[in-house]
Amino acid sequence: MGETAYLSLGSNLGDRAANLRAAVAQLALAGRLLAVSAFYETQPVDVPDQPWFLNCVVAIETDKTPRELLQLALQVEAAMGRLRMRKKGARNIDIDVVLFGDRVVDEPSLKIPHPTMHQRRFVLEPLVEIAPEASHPELGKTARQLLAELTGGQTVRRL
Repeated sequence: MGETAYLSLGSNLGDRAANLRAAVAQLALAGRLLAVSAFYETQPVDVPDQPWFLNCVVAIETDKTPRELLQLALQVEAAMGRLRMRKKGARNIDIDVVLFGDRVVDEPSLKIPHPTMHQRRFVLEPLVEIAPEASHPELGKTARQLLAELTGGQTVRRL
């Protein structure tokens, strides 16, 4: 048996829903797809002058290491034509590993749990939908608790 990993997906270019569905299908190659949240339309957070995103979270049971899962996510992004033109700018697909079991990984290009997940409504709302008791290994709080602690801002609408 593998570990359960949670990945956050986002798209704000092209057919956003089709982009998310295509990425989920490719990520299923990482192991057993356990859950996919609904899609949420979300306001851009760090770079507001761009189209709104569609976001979702997927749960995958995988035998891959965190590094291997990140590599697969980057391969899916590349295969789907992701271009990194501007940091946190518009993109047809973005995939982040937000949790990986109860592991804490702190490497130059891989940080798990994702360093800003607890501040991002667009991550926490879909995560709470599929795994409200998923635990942040450093903060010692569940996804449900982290969402309840978020203050205003960050418009997120479930579709």
